[in-house]
Amino acid sequence: MAVDKNMHVLIVDDYKTMLRIIRNLLRQIGFVNIDEATDGSMALQMMRGGNYGLVISDWNMEPMTGLQLLREVRSDAKLKNTPFIMVTAESKSENVIAAKEAGVSNYIVKPFNAETLQAKMVSVLGEF
Repeated sequence: MAVDKNMHVLIVDDYKTMLRIIRNLLRQIGFVNIDEATDGSMALQMMRGGNYGLVISDWNMEPMTGLQLLREVRSDAKLKNTPFIMVTAESKSENVIAAKEAGVSNYIVKPFNAETLQAKMVSVLGEF
C-alpha cells in the first residue's frame, strides 16, 4: 500500500529554524499536514490528542529530550507503533544504540537534505 502523503506528521525541535527547515523539506517531498512541537512534553500531549503517521524529533531538547519522548511513546499502548525518526547533530555510536534500544524507527544526523529525509522515511514507512 502506498504511503498517504496527507497523513499527519509531527516535527519536534526546540529550535524554530530547524522546525522551519524540516517543514520545508517535508513539503518538497509532498507532505503537507505538518504539526510542530517545541519540546518532548508538548509533542507527547499532541500525540495523545491526535493521530500522527510519523514523528520526526530532535534528540537534544529541554525539558524532555527526544529520547525521553521516544521512551514515553513506546510505553504508551495507543502510540507505541507510531513511526519515529530521531534527528541529532551527534553521530556518537552510544546515542544510536540508546535510540535503537528505545525503539527508534530510524535516525538522521544533521545536516541533511530532502533526499536523505525521503530515504529515511521510505525505510520506515515504505515507498511513496
